[in-house]
Amino acid sequence: MEIELTQRQRQILVGVVEEHVATGEPVGSKTLVERASMTVSSSTVRNDFAALEALGLLKHPHTSAGRVPTERGYRLYADDLLAQRESRPSGFPLDLSELRNEVESALQQTTEALSEVTRLLALVSAPAVEAASVHHVEALQLQPAVVMVVVITSAGGVTKRAVSFPEPVDPGLVEWAREYLNESLAGVQLGTHTMRRRLEDDGLSPRERHFLAALRPAFTDLVAQREQRLFVGGAASLLGEARANELEACQRLLETLEQRATLLQLIGEALEPRRAFVRVGDELDHPGLHDVALVGSTYGLSNRTLGAVTLLGPVRMDYDKALRTVRGAAAELSRFVERVYGE
Repeated sequence: MEIELTQRQRQILVGVVEEHVATGEPVGSKTLVERASMTVSSSTVRNDFAALEALGLLKHPHTSAGRVPTERGYRLYADDLLAQRESRPSGFPLDLSELRNEVESALQQTTEALSEVTRLLALVSAPAVEAASVHHVEALQLQPAVVMVVVITSAGGVTKRAVSFPEPVDPGLVEWAREYLNESLAGVQLGTHTMRRRLEDDGLSPRERHFLAALRPAFTDLVAQREQRLFVGGAASLLGEARANELEACQRLLETLEQRATLLQLIGEALEPRRAFVRVGDELDHPGLHDVALVGSTYGLSNRTLGAVTLLGPVRMDYDKALRTVRGAAAELSRFVERVYGE
């Protein structure tokens, strides 16, 4: 159900969120009037506090204390940030220009830069292996009946597979396969119907098709056996910046890091449509991530999402800075992968 707020109530909610994020303390009406340069009295603010509390957007931890945002309050605040028209992503201190096809190095550098800038836990999901295409293929005859297939992907990945045959292989057939595979598969995305069709081309002779069928696992197993990777950074910073009442949530979060598949699933659920996203507290639907927020932005090619740049931290985080940071980092990564995967 959509929550209707007056302009002043929305201003007060924003003021409470931003003041609480900055100080970690409950925000009183007098403090808010002074810090947010409001033109109304403290009593008017207290009345709006009560209205916002009734809507489940604010709460007060003690009877005489000021207010703090609830998860629902943070959610509404984040929604307002997400709804703002995205201009060109702000600059991010990350230079990937010297990296060639080293995707993993780029992801690691991005993770380290994110955690350093925000002091939060940075998670960057790598593109799935099948997102890459074939860059080059080598077929080498190691022994009369043993052929080595080397597959180099557009993302810089290299896999090798030795294939044994019951009888010696014609060296001319090996050389033909090397030329055919490079001509037919260069630029073809792994795991696609196009790749399967070219490995099973009816226009080839039975001898050629039989030989390619023996080499085929070098390509199909490349996709089946590789799990999507998740790069993580900033664990020490997260604990160092957390307040006493946030330590338990941060410790649960660090324990959850051991469950990489779970985190990849959580991130994957937010990948479409391709834009920035926020998940707060119970929205993460995981017992180890209560009182935690996830802020992220996807990166990839113009026609395909490849992964996400995300930050995990206490619900009391600077959402504005987090969103600006992940958008900037995602833009840099998108420029990098456009060059790498587009070659």
